[in-house]
Formats: sequence, structure tokens, C-alpha cells
Amino acid sequence: MGFLDIRNVTKSYGQVEVLHRVDIAVEEGEFLVLVGPSGCGKSTLLNMIAGLEGISAGEIAIKGRVVNGVHPSKRNIAMVFQSYALYPNMTVGQNMTFGLEMHGVPKPDRDRALAEVAKLLQIDHLLDRKPGQLSGGQRQRVAMGRALVRNPDVFLFDEPLSNLDAKLRVDMRTEIKKLHQKLRTTIVYVTHDQIEAMTLSTRIAVMNKGFVQQLGSPKEIYDTPANVFVATFMGSPAMNIVPATVVMENGTAHAALTDAEGQVQRLRFSQDLRAWEGKPILLGIRPEAITDPEGADRKSGNIQSLRNRVTVTEPAGADTFVTMTVSGRDAIARMRADANVAAGQVFDFAVNMEKAVAFDPETEQRIA
Repeated sequence: MGFLDIRNVTKSYGQVEVLHRVDIAVEEGEFLVLVGPSGCGKSTLLNMIAGLEGISAGEIAIKGRVVNGVHPSKRNIAMVFQSYALYPNMTVGQNMTFGLEMHGVPKPDRDRALAEVAKLLQIDHLLDRKPGQLSGGQRQRVAMGRALVRNPDVFLFDEPLSNLDAKLRVDMRTEIKKLHQKLRTTIVYVTHDQIEAMTLSTRIAVMNKGFVQQLGSPKEIYDTPANVFVATFMGSPAMNIVPATVVMENGTAHAALTDAEGQVQRLRFSQDLRAWEGKPILLGIRPEAITDPEGADRKSGNIQSLRNRVTVTEPAGADTFVTMTVSGRDAIARMRADANVAAGQVFDFAVNMEKAVAFDPETEQRIA
């Protein structure tokens, strides 16, 4: 049993089921991120935890207490919205303590909580200002402060950084991470941004079409994706997915694929795929696992050579992204900034097959 238990939860609108049997146990102090494309059900699930949406089937429990049907104000949760939802006619201090006042908390206790949280968030100099006088980042801190003063059991964040510009989003991401490490609060955080999900979370639930596709640590999600959707949604650039056939050579499974000239090349697997001999698969390799020979991982015991023609090079500061054609699909390699490679060149790519994964082309589920 977790601190927050989501047990076989379903949500339907009439005959249409939009959330399908979600089962997640969130431990105390955990930072769970719900990530997925628009319409995948992540915000619906967050609203069900908050009590803003009804539950069609299943149970949600907080600290062992089932909260199905319990009013949001009685759940001891705090929510930070995408739009901040601040009262424009109130000062920052009044916004932050309004919820405490409504719950009958004495003024000395409200003032003490306000002072502590304002100092923590470095907004103690803004307490007499109105929201309209604040920047986007400052308004976001106020919205977080309003949640923190209540000292709830669970914090819910609904895409809180999506209205900020790119640099401020990175800065606020760091602040939220620091805050969680300091307070060890239990957080459920919704985003469509997979970089936010990877950097903030202790665990990630990747969602699509109302189903949890995979639940695991950022490393598990990134290194061993459960299916093709997770592999291509998490990571930037996305994991390369190319058709291949499993062939045996000297008792070891290899991925047979074609290069830009249509020639068959073989890459030796580290995994045992003998059961798939002669069958088609989808080979998944992250861009950073394909590089130039000098930049290959020295710790890997399975670096394979793939000679292929370069179609595009894209300098990106610290990295150079190099595109080639493998089995009729574009594949991207991530190389060092000073890698000596040019479009049109035939190049010897180094592929770290210890990092390769394989998927069933019919089910798109990972098989190795």
C-alpha cells in the first residue's frame, strides 16, 4: 500500500471510457510525473485525485483513507494550476493565506506559515504586491507558495510551467527539484514535456490513449522502454526504430538490416534472441549509442561497425546530429561537436549494441 493509492481506476463519459484501469501506488515523498501527449488522460487522472472529476470505477486512497466522493476541500491536497489561478484583487500574501483563512487557521499561525514559505521561495519582498505587478515566474512561485503554506499530504501540479518562456521554464524546473529535495513532499505532476518528466521525477507514468504504457524510474523508462510508443515519446531526439531481421551467426543473434545502398549489414546483439531467428523485429537504438569510433563508449563490450552514407549533419553546439538511412528509415547519430563528418560521406559509424533493444513489429512490445 502506498501513501497515495490509485487502484484500478476508470473514467467514462457516458459509454466512452477515457481512462482504463489505472493502477499506481505512490510512496510518501515520491515525485511521480504523469507524462503523455494531449488527450492521453493525464490531467483527467490528476483531477480525479483532486476530487474535481468523479471516479467511474476503482478507488483512490490517501494515507489509507478512500477518498471516492470526498469533497476536494476534505482531501488535504493542494493543487498548482497551469493558469496560476491567483485572485487579482488580493496581494501576494493574501493569496497565499486565503485558503488557511477559509479553513479557520488562526492569524498568528497563518502569518508564521506565510513568512516561512515566502522566505523558502524567495518572494518575501513581494508580499504586498498584486499578481498583475509580478512576472510569470513570480506568479508561479506565489501559486506554489499558496499550496505549500497548507502543508498538505499530496501536491498536485497541472502543467505548471507551460506558460513560461523556455529559459524561465528551465530555471523553475530546477527550483521545483530543489524544493522537493529539501521538503521531501509527495508530488504528482502532469506534463506533456518529456524533458520535464525525466529531470524532475523519481518515477514516471507514461500515458497514451487512457492507458499507462509504462511505470518506472527515469532510467528504466529511457533505457528499457516497454513498447515503441514509450521509446519514441521519451527522449530528444527520439529513439531510432528501424526494421531488421534476426539471423544467427556463430551461435549468436544478429540484426540484419540494409544500409543506404541497399547492402545487408549485421549487428551482433548482446541479448539472447535465438527464439526470433528468421523473424522480423524492430531494432531500437538511442542516438547517443551511435557515434564515431573515437567517441564510442569505452566501457561497452559490444561496439559494432555500421558503414553507411551520411545524408544530413546538424551542428547543435555541444553535439553534432548526423542522419543516415537504415532499412529505409532515417536514423540519427549523436556525435561530438568536433566529429569530422560531412553530408554525402561514407562513414564508419560505431553502434553500441549493449544499448540496443528489440520490439515485436506486430504488438510493438519490447522483446529484449
